[in-house]
Amino acid sequence: MNESSFSFLEKYLNTPSPTGFEYTGQQVWVDYLKQYSDEYFTDVYGTAVAVINPKATYKVVIEAHCDEISWFVNYISEEGYIYVRRNGGSDHQIAPSKRVNIWTKKGSVKGVFGWPAIHVRDAAKEETPTLKNIFIDCGMNKKELLENGVDVGCVITFDDEFFVLNDKFYVGRALDNRIGGFMIAEVARRLKENKIKLPFALYIVNAVQEEIGLRGAEMIAHRIKPDLAICTDVTHDAQSPMYDKKRDGDIACGKGPVLTFGPAVQNNLLNMLFDVAAKQEVAVQRAAVSRSTGTDTDAFAYSNAGVASALISLPLKYMHTTVETVHKDDVENVIKLMYEFLVQLPANHDFRYIK
Repeated sequence: MNESSFSFLEKYLNTPSPTGFEYTGQQVWVDYLKQYSDEYFTDVYGTAVAVINPKATYKVVIEAHCDEISWFVNYISEEGYIYVRRNGGSDHQIAPSKRVNIWTKKGSVKGVFGWPAIHVRDAAKEETPTLKNIFIDCGMNKKELLENGVDVGCVITFDDEFFVLNDKFYVGRALDNRIGGFMIAEVARRLKENKIKLPFALYIVNAVQEEIGLRGAEMIAHRIKPDLAICTDVTHDAQSPMYDKKRDGDIACGKGPVLTFGPAVQNNLLNMLFDVAAKQEVAVQRAAVSRSTGTDTDAFAYSNAGVASALISLPLKYMHTTVETVHKDDVENVIKLMYEFLVQLPANHDFRYIK
């Protein structure tokens, strides 16, 4: 990774991009991708698409989602304590003692998720954090909050930033899945810098609203109508304490991208990914899902008349926390696998089982 790429990664991960309000992060992403694509467009809800070789008729998508979990202001007491509602799968148990930014039309307002001191809690009746009892304190009463733009419906993000751990891991909030947006951007950069001429149109898609049901991917899939889609998202590293490998799979950070088996994954496409990984000596891990992948892969696979789709996952520790953690080598190898797959893909390849 060069210096420019790392600067983009850091800026992009640190830019808030909560579900439904993704435009700030999307602007950072679009500004970076302009130099590596032929054109770009966005839709009315904010999904951003950079396109390489747009005049070709065979359409290939590589995709990630850009939105991060967050909170909404739901109620403000007269004393100024703010009670919240989830925006996506936000975890109430990690909230106490976290710093937050509340986003208003007047700018951001700082606050903290407060919690009673250990000294005054009754150990016999210990309360755990729930949506009913967590609250935000901004050091203002209700009147002052309203004057500063804080009101019901304002979106709230945790005030945590990206850092590198032990020179091996990237850590921060919203690696699920802005790290995916970074990886597909890196594929575009390498195609451009290596002067690769693709025999198909490549749509690099950074979709909104995945965290509340794959909504952005659904919308953009119907607009693009691709022939092929490869999505990337994160999946659970199951090596740290409190995971169950029999339930969660034996996935580990540092052991490579994860290729998923499941009904939404087109097997001829999946087999081609395995072949590319073997030829390029990219170690991969395997995962199985039941009814759905739970990622934007499902939205593309079942769009239009059906789209050959596959999922390349990045192992991640501590999903939906502010310390989501991925291995640097896995990030590089997801990029390499997607890049090498595109370089070898012939134009108009027919992935049907029966011809």
